[in-house]
Parts: sequence; C-alpha cells; structure tokens
Amino acid sequence: MITLRSKREIDKMYVAGQLVREAHRQVSQLIKPGVTTAALDQVIDDLFAEAGAIPLFKGVPGKVPFPAATCISVNDEVVHGIPGQRILKEGDIVSVDTGAKLGGWCGDSAWTYAVGQISDQAQKLLDVTERALQIAIELMPEKKRWSQVASQMQAEVESAGFSVITSLVGHGIGTTMHELPQVPNYDSKEFRAKGDFDLRPGIVIAVEPMVAVGRQDLYLHKDGWTLSTKDHSLTAHFEHTLALTSSGVRILTGEDPGS
Repeated sequence: MITLRSKREIDKMYVAGQLVREAHRQVSQLIKPGVTTAALDQVIDDLFAEAGAIPLFKGVPGKVPFPAATCISVNDEVVHGIPGQRILKEGDIVSVDTGAKLGGWCGDSAWTYAVGQISDQAQKLLDVTERALQIAIELMPEKKRWSQVASQMQAEVESAGFSVITSLVGHGIGTTMHELPQVPNYDSKEFRAKGDFDLRPGIVIAVEPMVAVGRQDLYLHKDGWTLSTKDHSLTAHFEHTLALTSSGVRILTGEDPGS
C-alpha cells in the first residue's frame, strides 16, 4: 500500500529535507585531502543534535547496530560505509549518505564528492550518476509509471559504458525512512509485473541511482555493513527525496525555488 501525502505533509517533509540539505552543504565545504570520514560524520551528527532531529541511520539493526549518523563510502565502496579514522586522499571520490527525522517526518539524501583533483573517468562517473537522478526529476511529472522513468535512468548509465547496481534500490519515505514502494534505478519484466507503480500526485520517494564503472557485483565487508564492488571498480551514489505534486516535482532535500 503506497501512501499519498497531502501538501501539508509534504511541507513538513520539506523541513526535514532542508536539514539534510544543510548537512550536505556543510560536509561539502570540509571534504579535502587529509580529512577523516569520522570528522565528516561528527559535523552532521552535531547539526542534527542541535536541530533536535533524529539521525535515521544511527542504531539501525544489523550485525552490529549502525554506529553513525552517516554512511560514508569511498571509491569502490557503494553504500553503508562506517565512518572512522580513514583519511581521504587526493583523487578519492566519497559518497555521503545521511537522513534525519524532524517533527515526525523524514528526509534522506546522498551525494558523491570529489576529493581534490580526480581522474577523468571518476568525473565522468559522477556526471553520469548525477544525470541519472536529474532524469528522474525531469520525467516523473511526464510519465505514468515508474518503470518508464527507470528505463531512461538505466539507458543513461549504460550508454556511458557503466553498470547500474541492481541489488540496491530506492524507497518510499514519510514518517519512517523505508516505506513502500521499492524504487529501482532500472527496468525489468519482473519489476513491471510485480512492483511497478503509478506516478500520482502525493507520492514521495527517495530516488538514488548507484552506478559502477565496472561490473555491478558486490561483496559485504567483515563489518557487516559496507558493500563494495567485487572488481574494485569505482562507484557513485546520488539521492534526493522527491515529492510529486500537481504542479511538478518538489526536491525536498535540494534547492526548491517553487516551495
């Protein structure tokens, strides 16, 4: 059952989303060679605490409860990297994924950042993955079904010679972080038969393309959380919380001049 949100509810989600946007703004100014991933996480943890928000990721059950406010994943790490004493180096790319619950409503967003000067291939990966997210934003008001959007996201990635990571998908979001529907970044007969959904005003989803330069196959680290590509190829991850309204898409975790 997919819950459609009212304008009032979406307005409340926008407040939570803008706190997450501010977290990314602060982190983006700090990312440089020599910074530890733990230092980045601390900035976001402090920001959420000051706002009276609940970090969505901290304490999520797993092999061990997730210990941080952010997932910070570097280079071949796709998602769920645990912040620590790892020092970022020139040429790294680092994905920062974070979410907060404020006033009972959730916002969730990820961005992949360059650390200093990066390779041409890494820059292309960032550009293509961000473009896949932008395609979703542009097409959601135009298409009737999510599969129609996802197929165009997939085409953008594969035309660049990269791979969509199909084992990880986006999700509905509202009063909890993970709600229905599941939101894949690719199209398939199985999804169209069993999971496809209508794009109707009031739907709020976290759209998050995850892309690998090489193969999409992943392995789980011993920490029980971090997922990396088996071939150690670079990966990128971009995500916004998006609300479809009668007048278009509201980017709840990004710049939204029409709000």
